[in-house]
Amino acid sequence: MLQAETALVIDVREADEFASGHIPGAINMPLSTFQPSRLPDSGGKVIVLSCLGGKRSAMALGKCANARSAVDTHLAGGFGAWQAARLPIAH
Repeated sequence: MLQAETALVIDVREADEFASGHIPGAINMPLSTFQPSRLPDSGGKVIVLSCLGGKRSAMALGKCANARSAVDTHLAGGFGAWQAARLPIAH
């Protein structure tokens, strides 16, 4: 989806975690201050929430559901699975 430019990744890890490595093109919106109403315009792309292992992105997904946001996808396994698959990492 990233190669096809049909997804926008929102990383909900804290800023220091994000700075140490993240999915290329991801936008950092830490869970500690996460508000679905502040999500960027995706330009028609699917918003995919991500964290290190999937727990925090699932929590952010819950916040989106409570806010009746259209966001309904998170990256199972998170950035940890991304790294394990040896996919590109941005710093």
